[in-house]
Amino acid sequence: MKNILRILFLILFTVFSFVFFSKSYEAQQTKLKAKAILYNPLGKKVGVVLFKQETSAVRIMVDIKNLQSGIHAFHIHEHGKCDFPDFQTSGGHFNPLNKEHGFLNPKGPHAGDLPNLEVNKNGTAYVEFETGLVTLKLNAKNSLLNKNGTSVIIHENPDDYLTNPAGKGGKRIACGIIKEEME
Repeated sequence: MKNILRILFLILFTVFSFVFFSKSYEAQQTKLKAKAILYNPLGKKVGVVLFKQETSAVRIMVDIKNLQSGIHAFHIHEHGKCDFPDFQTSGGHFNPLNKEHGFLNPKGPHAGDLPNLEVNKNGTAYVEFETGLVTLKLNAKNSLLNKNGTSVIIHENPDDYLTNPAGKGGKRIACGIIKEEME
């Protein structure tokens, strides 16, 4: 009888531990944060992008200073590299599901397609939005925190949200490597 009680206790303890640690892991995954510091081609800091994992989306907060005014394409790129002066090492748009570019494209969008940014006349912008196309959750196919890293790019022109492969955004004028933020 004692052996049966021990086995029953061991089974209950194992089930409880699994449930407890699974919920703990899920809670940790929704507290994930990341940050990218944006630099222009001359190496001057021009902004910060913060990423926060919500339950089913990533909240993105963009704070720009000292950037040319106008409407600019804004994308997540596939490599965590921002080599000066043209940022070509960041690669193409983050596209783990092999879609075509653009919110208006029936075969799109890329996971890295984001809304255009409007920088005002004094070179500043602040915007917040959410996207369900990416995650900060580790080991997910569309995670921004993958082994290759990812980056954010601001282009000189607006994104037309349609033209493959990059929406006619033009030259890359700012880049930041997305890095996990520890609490």
